[in-house]
Amino acid sequence: MKSRSLAFVLGAGLVVLIAAGALYFLRDESSSTPTLRPNDAKLVATGARIYAEHCASCHGAQGEGQPDWRERGSDGLLPAPPHDPSGHTWHHPDDQLFAMTKYGLAKLIGQPDYRTAMPVYDGVLSDQDIIAVLSWIKAQWPPEIRLRHDQINARYRESQGR
Repeated sequence: MKSRSLAFVLGAGLVVLIAAGALYFLRDESSSTPTLRPNDAKLVATGARIYAEHCASCHGAQGEGQPDWRERGSDGLLPAPPHDPSGHTWHHPDDQLFAMTKYGLAKLIGQPDYRTAMPVYDGVLSDQDIIAVLSWIKAQWPPEIRLRHDQINARYRESQGR
């Protein structure tokens, strides 16, 4: 009788371990920290295509942004900022860029009534598509800006305990 209960306990423990392992590998990627990969040529090429389709009409084909992007227009909205080194995109860590693109600035800053012309891409682009676009943007920056962005990411992740 004892050997059957021991076998049952061991079998149940094995099932729990297998289930935990499966959950780990099947977890939702959006819950993990997004990391831009500007050196991944295939991902960057995908990002360039998606950027041209979804972003260039406002942010410019080369990420140059709209004129007077720091001043609100007559509609009260800020024009699209540049994503090139002259803008502030690189001042934000990957996590924030991803969240801003997927969920919108209003949610990121916790102000649901904040108005912006930037669309929310949750349900429009996959997480991998968003990472591809942001990776393409980062791939356009000169090495010194990319290095500074990497340092911003490191400080941010350290402050988050990651």
